[in-house]
Amino acid sequence: QVQLVESGGGLVQAGGSLRLSCAASGLTFSNYNMGWFRQAPGKEREFVTAITWRGGSTYYADSVKGRFTISRDNAKNTVYLQMNSLKPEDTAVYYCAATRRYALEYALTYDYWGQGTQVTVSS
Repeated sequence: QVQLVESGGGLVQAGGSLRLSCAASGLTFSNYNMGWFRQAPGKEREFVTAITWRGGSTYYADSVKGRFTISRDNAKNTVYLQMNSLKPEDTAVYYCAATRRYALEYALTYDYWGQGTQVTVSS
């Protein structure tokens, strides 16, 4: 059974930082491209960032470029999201997801999802 478990969310002031982790099990992690999405109240789930299976390529939404960094450790079956210079508009539930396909900015591409972790940025 595939499981993706996010952690590291919380409450932070604007300008602060958080590091999210997503631990994967039940799949051959190194074969999967990984993505982070977020969903704010009343809004659709949106793409944040993605990384290919060996970490050779990364992709970012314009809204987070230069502030967020995705990385992965295939030995630990974990993908990370370092979030710096956080803004109140970054407040959302953050989800990690896994896929062996591409078109990584689209949620429908992904086969497996975590349960999400809440990130709240106060002004």
